[in-house]
Amino acid sequence: MPSSSSSRLLVAALAATAALGLAACGPDNSSDQGAGSGSATATTAPTSAAPAGTAPTGAASASAAPTGKPGAKPSGKPSAKASDEPEGFCTSDPLPAGQKWVIPGKATTATTLVYKETKDACGINDVIFEPVGADKSAPFAATVKIHLNSVMVPSKDVNAADLAKHVSECIADPAASKGVYPCAGGGDYKVTLDASGKVTDLWERPHS
Repeated sequence: MPSSSSSRLLVAALAATAALGLAACGPDNSSDQGAGSGSATATTAPTSAAPAGTAPTGAASASAAPTGKPGAKPSGKPSAKASDEPEGFCTSDPLPAGQKWVIPGKATTATTLVYKETKDACGINDVIFEPVGADKSAPFAATVKIHLNSVMVPSKDVNAADLAKHVSECIADPAASKGVYPCAGGGDYKVTLDASGKVTDLWERPHS
């Protein structure tokens, strides 16, 4: 019969064997158990797929940002070939204070200039002055200077009496080449008036 010490050793060996068997038959430490553990599979964050046809948030923000380059603006300039645009020379140069363009009338005498005010109109070679309003009158100053001009002959200085004859002749025939002086054709004069309203200078504008 075995001794008591041998019996104790046998019991201990059986207990150790039983423990090993239980450990080998325990639950499988595989993927089911690792899902809740600190494995690499559990710590990787899931990635949600972006809907088809949409850009990531960063790309959308970049495309929505302003570029800083404004679109083309209208120039504001009218067309050079607009159908209602006037042609030729339509505006005269401004004159100093006291001067203006007038058209003398037939009632002009050796002492008084009778005239009409003028307005600019378009001409082919130069601006045209058209008469406007009622007749006006201004006396000639004693020292008045009158200059008749034509493209056909040199300029000529005359007195007020000769001016009155010239105006009358040119109203009767704007193309007259005889008389006091050849007619300029336009009949417009640049006149200078002093502070009292007297004519101090009269310059006929030549026309071709």
